[in-house]
Amino acid sequence: MHLIAISINHRTADVALREKVAFKEDAIRSANLDLFETKSILENVILSTCNRTEVYVVADQIHTGRYYVQRFLARHFGLEVDDIKAISEVKVGDEAVNHILRVTSGLDSIVLGETQILGQMRKAFFIAQEEDTTGTIFNHLFKQAITFAKKAHNESDIADNAVSVSYAAVELGKKIFGNIENKKAIIVGAGEMSELSLLNLIGAGVSNITVVNRTLAKAETLASKHNVSADTLNSLPNLLAEADIVISSTSANGYVITNEMMKQVASHRKNDSLVLIDIAVPRDIEPGINAISDIFNYDVDDLQGLVDANLRERQVAAESIAQQIPNEINAHNEWVNMLGVVPVIRALREKAMTIQSETMDSIDRKLPNLSERERKVISKHTKSIINQMLKDPIKQAKELGNDRKSSEKLELFQNIFDIEAEEPIPAKQDKLKRSQRNLSAQILSFE
Repeated sequence: MHLIAISINHRTADVALREKVAFKEDAIRSANLDLFETKSILENVILSTCNRTEVYVVADQIHTGRYYVQRFLARHFGLEVDDIKAISEVKVGDEAVNHILRVTSGLDSIVLGETQILGQMRKAFFIAQEEDTTGTIFNHLFKQAITFAKKAHNESDIADNAVSVSYAAVELGKKIFGNIENKKAIIVGAGEMSELSLLNLIGAGVSNITVVNRTLAKAETLASKHNVSADTLNSLPNLLAEADIVISSTSANGYVITNEMMKQVASHRKNDSLVLIDIAVPRDIEPGINAISDIFNYDVDDLQGLVDANLRERQVAAESIAQQIPNEINAHNEWVNMLGVVPVIRALREKAMTIQSETMDSIDRKLPNLSERERKVISKHTKSIINQMLKDPIKQAKELGNDRKSSEKLELFQNIFDIEAEEPIPAKQDKLKRSQRNLSAQILSFE
């Protein structure tokens, strides 16, 4: 069995290409089932987000497994296999496990350490599990990856520091005011950066928000989308008199908020402080406003310093998380290796307990007058002898699981003790059992 991860992400393809190979949400389930029926594919999970499309499979062969996944993607999106090869990364074995762990914990994201991908990975796994396209290997690996990512985020501050300008703008407001849930905010502009700032304000618990734009229709479109208020630039001076936080991001050629405007606003203000955050380039807010009492103006350079410092903090945390990944890979490999050992240990114990049971039967025939207490004492001591005798062989069997020649040595182990272990039930047997179960369900549905 071989783990393969095929990834189309922000490093391998630009956004236009990534859009072409993104699965629609209502197509993920059928796509998982379609891939699962493909030759060589024993288990599979499909992850599709705005920044990446990834397919994880357990395959019986590396080359055929990789090819059939690439062919599946090409067919699904109406492309050539070579097109998929040109925009994808292929990871196999330990590299695939490493990739899954890094993606799930946010170390492979455009925004380092973001936590949204954890939920997306969990959802992708649950969908595949519900469609029965995962089995022994992936049921263990994805639970391990999700648990690792949650623990990594909880034990580090990787996701606590803002690393986008729009998010940093809101974080700055929180640093100044503390709790900003009851503050009045104004978003100047109705473009992409304005919407990101709006979303970050809403995420921080702010509900009293007004979107202001030169064109009222655009302000209303953005405002109605997020259930906040809208107004025109002409109303800005009146709104500023009541506001606490202003985040401005327009494409205006001149200053939208001037010193003269703020001098007039300051004379009518009732609130203590007004924080102006200018994330536009060129700037929307005229420099020098800081000279006005209780009005504080920050531009994109001020925020960039905060972003850079936070990014360094995230990088330190990310490096700490990355150092834990080799241990996770080793743990996964040890678990996989034990899949072949467990049936051998089970067979050894079953043979030993059969001998003990037969011995007790013999004792009962030869010593029929034993009391129940005497029989229990003899049974307990014979089991104790067996457990002590099995301790070292079981330890040796477990160590064989990590040996390069584990299959040969486990076979010799079975010959020595004259036992025959059942085959472990990873991918191939899982797939066969699921296929048989699905076939049975189809037959019942026709009856």
